[in-house]
Amino acid sequence: MKIVIVGDGKVGSALVQQLSKEDHDVVVIDSNRMVLQEAQQSLDVNVVHGNGASLKVQKLANVDSSDLLIAATSADEINLLCCIIARKLGCRHTIARIRNPEYYSQLHLLKEELGLSLMINPERSTASEIFRLLQFPSFLKRDSFARGRVEIVELVLQPDSPLAGAQLSELPRLVKVKVLVCAIERGSEVFIPDGNFKLQAGDKLSVTASSGDLAKLIRNLGIPQRKVRDVMIIGGSRIAFYLAEELIASGVSVKLIEINEQKCGQLADMLPKATIIHADGSDRYILDSEGLSHTDAVVTLTDIDEENLIISMYANFLGVFKVITKINRTEFNEVLQDKGIDCAISPKDLCCSDIVRYVRAMGNRKGEAVLTLHRIVDDRVEALEFRAGKQLPQLGKRLSDLSLKPNTLLACINRGGRVIIPKGSDTIEEDDTVIVVAAADRLINDLSEIFREES
Repeated sequence: MKIVIVGDGKVGSALVQQLSKEDHDVVVIDSNRMVLQEAQQSLDVNVVHGNGASLKVQKLANVDSSDLLIAATSADEINLLCCIIARKLGCRHTIARIRNPEYYSQLHLLKEELGLSLMINPERSTASEIFRLLQFPSFLKRDSFARGRVEIVELVLQPDSPLAGAQLSELPRLVKVKVLVCAIERGSEVFIPDGNFKLQAGDKLSVTASSGDLAKLIRNLGIPQRKVRDVMIIGGSRIAFYLAEELIASGVSVKLIEINEQKCGQLADMLPKATIIHADGSDRYILDSEGLSHTDAVVTLTDIDEENLIISMYANFLGVFKVITKINRTEFNEVLQDKGIDCAISPKDLCCSDIVRYVRAMGNRKGEAVLTLHRIVDDRVEALEFRAGKQLPQLGKRLSDLSLKPNTLLACINRGGRVIIPKGSDTIEEDDTVIVVAAADRLINDLSEIFREES
């Protein structure tokens, strides 16, 4: 598939890396020659120097014969103009990154008129992800499928857990709720396990469960439950605004610390029910005087990764129950975990996953398109949701009679709103949505690709 990406910043570069790895023909447009040179040297991509909203530049990039244009510059207006021009030239699909809250809310009404296939707001997506984590603070990660009916959650197996030392085949008896462990991280190794796998204390488990069973799962595993009633947010970014809105609407008390006085004034006007503090959120005296050690949760959302990390480590040192850290440079994730940074959120990764899901759905020709895509276990495993089309050869066959390819797991079936944690006697029927977990290097586009060919 031929894809043009306008803007080679944080989101653009992440997209270039992932889409070129998936063997797409990628062209990058940017006004910074040095950035383009780096992209060309490190990845097998073509580059065009210039303004992506220019008709001349888009023609040089052969946008007219492209399947998709992704506009990911830092300016919403340029992104919109890029997409409008691309559609006029004949590009089949366009995706725009829209960050301004006012634009985002009203552009849904004009989506078709502007020729937009998809709009992405990384800040809003990140805020929603953080809000969901604060609802169940015992989990390190939560990913949603089947329109919120199914979730894959990540948790650490504690030494006193009833699962420590148990085989996965014993799971239903021990947790007394229908769940499936779909991936396990143990040190530097990642496993997609079968029923004979033996769990150990310290394992990071990715568990599939019905959304309604999450509270029961926590209770039956003996994980400490604590409702988050107050949250301290460090940094007054757009993410902070979206998150504060959601928290206040749910009855949570919000204290937001921002160093920029003008931004504090704007936030105070937009969030009258929040406490806005004009101060340096990286100052230990400020954090102590504002009651960091007594708050239920801390979310670090400054524009500097290093500040977010230091503040988060200090909050963990003080024993704050839930600490969430926003970071952009995710290549050091495994190092951060040893420093007490268990729950890290990356806006660019969330944005990238949404766009890659759309691209894979575009490339589908068999009727089992990717509906949802989440990367789990530090991006080494993918959880994908497919709809079973009528052409799927495995329809109606017992799962015990089918054979999956290596490092692949069928985690859940959603049939008309009924969540099925699959066993051998179950079947896949037309219009079921099916959640599949596989190693990230598999690059699955169709549901049929998870099965071995029948002899």
